[in-house]
Amino acid sequence: MGREFEIVREGALPVDQVAVFDGFADGTAGWLWPMQYEHREGGAAAFGGTVTVWDPPHRLVSRMDGPDGWFNQLEHVVAAAPGGGSTWRYVHSGIFVDDWEQQYDGASQHTDFYLHTFGQFMLHFRGRPVTYVTVDAPADAGFATVRAALGTDATPEGGPVDLSLPHVGRVQGVLDYRHRHFVGIRTGDALIRCFGRSAFGGVDAVAVHHFGGADPAALEKAWRDWLTEITGT
Repeated sequence: MGREFEIVREGALPVDQVAVFDGFADGTAGWLWPMQYEHREGGAAAFGGTVTVWDPPHRLVSRMDGPDGWFNQLEHVVAAAPGGGSTWRYVHSGIFVDDWEQQYDGASQHTDFYLHTFGQFMLHFRGRPVTYVTVDAPADAGFATVRAALGTDATPEGGPVDLSLPHVGRVQGVLDYRHRHFVGIRTGDALIRCFGRSAFGGVDAVAVHHFGGADPAALEKAWRDWLTEITGT
């Protein structure tokens, strides 16, 4: 039997309302993964559902429905903040089936990481073309292997990063997110996101949002070769 869930997050950014709404609606390659909403109610939604509310730059709701009352819904609400900037509210609701607690925990923690990445994108990279790639680690590698290869466990969040990674090359920037299941590195032209999804029954992965005109095939190969080398597969 399914059970309903709701994940709600709120935040503020020193960025105008229109830009924040556009980031949620059309800028997903810069912080989540490439998706597309039709700019109208009843149009196709980013994850295969339908746009049920299209009210730029205020509100966007998309929903997918399935058998026996199953649904998955995303809502974004953006408002101008007094004195400048904007506030936003994100609501992910729906029904989880099978191991509700683990699914909710995984979705909740992923939400925090994705929305943090949204803030990094809006503050540092909005308006720049983006190349997005993602690579799965071998299923039995373990996220500890990825973290050890990065060597950032002793680096405080917000601290400097200067790495030389086989196949990838030099990575210089800031450790913008530090968590036992997630690592985020912001460089001058990229957001590197490492996901320890094995903790939630999934497969660990690295995703890169590159804002410097990278070749997607070469970028994906570099990170895949790095994962292959560090895991010995």
